[in-house]
Amino acid sequence: MKNDDIAEVDLARGQRTALFASAVTLGLAAVKALIGYGFHSPLLVADGFHTFSDFTVIFASWFGLFLAASKKTERFPYGLYKAETLVSFIIGLLVTWAGIEVLLEGARKFGPPASTGVFPLLPVAVSCVSMAIGYFLARREGSVGNAINSQSLKTIAQDSYLNIAVSFAVLTGILAAWFSIPYVEGALLVVISLLILKLGFETIWFSLLILLDANLDRTLQSEIMREIGDIQGVTGVRDVKIRQAGPFRLVESNIESSPHAPLYQAHGVADRVEEHIKASFPYIESVYVHVEPGKSKTTVAIIPVRDVDGLESRVHGHFGRAPYFLVVRIGESGVEIEDFYYNEHLGKKGNIHVGVKVIRELTRYGLNTLFTSQIGEISFHMLKDAFVDIYKVREGEPVAEVIESFRRGDIEVLNAPTHPAEKSLAEGVIRTGKGKP
Repeated sequence: MKNDDIAEVDLARGQRTALFASAVTLGLAAVKALIGYGFHSPLLVADGFHTFSDFTVIFASWFGLFLAASKKTERFPYGLYKAETLVSFIIGLLVTWAGIEVLLEGARKFGPPASTGVFPLLPVAVSCVSMAIGYFLARREGSVGNAINSQSLKTIAQDSYLNIAVSFAVLTGILAAWFSIPYVEGALLVVISLLILKLGFETIWFSLLILLDANLDRTLQSEIMREIGDIQGVTGVRDVKIRQAGPFRLVESNIESSPHAPLYQAHGVADRVEEHIKASFPYIESVYVHVEPGKSKTTVAIIPVRDVDGLESRVHGHFGRAPYFLVVRIGESGVEIEDFYYNEHLGKKGNIHVGVKVIRELTRYGLNTLFTSQIGEISFHMLKDAFVDIYKVREGEPVAEVIESFRRGDIEVLNAPTHPAEKSLAEGVIRTGKGKP
């Protein structure tokens, strides 16, 4: 399933959850208000109005998810995912307003309550049912919110948990009024109001950060940089930027690749990076990859040589027919000989494509550069496909002079094989007709 399809399914799921919670909350608010009014319980009536304010919060969440699910258009090429974040900001304001209302109600409830003398059975039952329904809604909202990464659903889930505490305070207040116990109801409402205010302020602040494109997930940023740095063709990762849009993330990355790679290879690297990011990390809605030419600080080069004499070894006249390969690491601090590789495939009877076999064995060094006098077509394209830069040097030239020319930038880049087909027994035979090679 494509990412756009996944986004559509997730948003539809969030809409259904928010719409269901809206309907249940609206019905519960009406029941509380009617029972409170019928049984002369101002506290339950006030709780009914508070529950109605919760309905507006949840309905706003549904509306935000509804807007976020709208199709991308020419006017809104990135979609309306941030509508969900904007609604989360509004929800934060509403939650803060509800917290202030509960705080004021708590302040009014300090003092000795007046008992009616009749046990308020139905108001107590409604409060208990309200807590049970609140718990069910909180679990469902939280589960779906986490599953689809919806900030508004996660916020109303936390608010629903706090509403359980509000219902408990209302129940305690109703019982305290019947038992004529002072101060209990007011104290509980003040404490709960502070928790509601904390949730409201946090939601407002987090929504503002998202709307201002703040970097909110440095861990994810580091993980993406580490993952794409290991992709073939990526020589460096300059930066990764992550913007959150509703429940989804938009990623921009600037990477480096070989400065000598043709355009189609650079596009191939960008495509691989994009596909890897989308496959490895959830809720990445879009990825933009910019490829820039770069050069690794450390060059791992192989040089076909005809003798073993350190940096004074002489370049052999052909890549596949060389008896030895010098592996050198060229860094800012100097040149280090990593290994001398003996070409054990050379001269074996019936052995063909020796250059290909040598390349497969030398890849363990993580090479990115080759200096050679001549190279055949198969070996050339195999190395270029592995993003190895190939430079042309003179036969018989000492390795030390080759490296010095490379560091000065005074060296020719080899953009094509020196001969179109491997014709020697050392590198392989291409048949052009009948007969043995």
